[in-house]
Amino acid sequence: MEKFQWIGSAVSYVLVAVGYWKIFGKCGVKRFWAFIPTCREYQVSRCADREKEGRTYAIISAFYYLAQVLQLVFRQETIYHDITVLVFFTLAVARLIYLIRIYLGLIRIFERRRRWIWLFIIFEGLTAIIWGFSPKFQPSKKVPDPKAAKAARLAGVDAGVLEDGLTINIKARTVIDFFRKRYLLRDIHMNIPKGHMVLLLGGSGAGKTTFVNAVTGYEQADAQIMLDGRDIYREYDSMKYDVGFVPQQDLMRGSDTVKLTLSDAATLRLPYSVSASEKRKRVSKVLEQFGLSAVRHSLVEKLSGGQRKRLSIAMEFISDPTLFILDEPDSGLDGVVARSLFEKLRSIADEGRIVVVITHTPDRVIDLFDDVIVLAKDATRTGRLAWYGAVNEAYDFFGKKSMEEVLLSINQKEEGGEGRANEFVDKYAERMQQKAG
Repeated sequence: MEKFQWIGSAVSYVLVAVGYWKIFGKCGVKRFWAFIPTCREYQVSRCADREKEGRTYAIISAFYYLAQVLQLVFRQETIYHDITVLVFFTLAVARLIYLIRIYLGLIRIFERRRRWIWLFIIFEGLTAIIWGFSPKFQPSKKVPDPKAAKAARLAGVDAGVLEDGLTINIKARTVIDFFRKRYLLRDIHMNIPKGHMVLLLGGSGAGKTTFVNAVTGYEQADAQIMLDGRDIYREYDSMKYDVGFVPQQDLMRGSDTVKLTLSDAATLRLPYSVSASEKRKRVSKVLEQFGLSAVRHSLVEKLSGGQRKRLSIAMEFISDPTLFILDEPDSGLDGVVARSLFEKLRSIADEGRIVVVITHTPDRVIDLFDDVIVLAKDATRTGRLAWYGAVNEAYDFFGKKSMEEVLLSINQKEEGGEGRANEFVDKYAERMQQKAG
């Protein structure tokens, strides 16, 4: 009986492998993956346009196959065998859930009826053979080949170090993404003088957050980040007080008062060398600067949206940073309140600081900005610099009349954009090389 089970398993494996050997060919995936368990599951997910889910599916499948082997190894030992059976059953259920998700994606890509899911679950090998060998079954789109995509031009021109401002020279920011090296950012070089308020513009996935993390030193890249001639990476412990970052979501306790919230921030953000009396003076000054003195004894949960946002900004400003970065500070605010907030940020920049702001509604306050950084995904899905410079010059460079139009021009076509990211990254790289040459 056991012999027939082995034969049945072998036949099923061959049918599945051969079927996917043909399916992978249709989808643009290398066919040899069809014969490698676990890798095959991941490649199926790519064909189904479900790569993220496919990673989990592949890992579960790896443990599922291991549990199968352990069942055979411990089949004579009751206790271990029972444990492996339980583990195997748990993994089988989890694998089935992901298998259904992946196959529903495959059915959608091949533009077939959802009832095919039952045949995949019950007769996976036979179904794979039918889909693979029948010319009637063709995918609506193929898996993109990252090696075939053409990366935009590299400028390779480092910015000279400013003694009084921010110098950014990011060669690359990479990660190992499911056994593959992937570029998140590449070839980003610029100088930002003090007193400038800069808009950071880019579509979803263009690398804005990664860029901010690299500049602040939160996630170091292959880069040199200099603030007033000092290296943020090398002197991070002493320079972290010179860099303020306000996230989109605040982390304040609603049951605390405004003054207590700011006092706690002072304790955390100011160096230990600052005395208690100096901290109290700093708290009072910042309360006055951000128009919060009148509500200093109010609970955070009782504040208006604009007051709460100003308090969130004041918490980071308490350390008197030279570089101040804000992620969508106007989120959830109406036009008048948002305008007032940005005017406050403008005044902060005018005091000799560098203010960098991410906002999804830049056009209503664009007159308050000096410069704009435009990040774009090139054809390899890498965050690249498509522009850095004055706002008015940016309109001429992109041939657009608003920042919203600029954003649409660099967004991918599947995101509703014009898909011209490579064009503008190339154009800007050429511009930088001409200036340097």
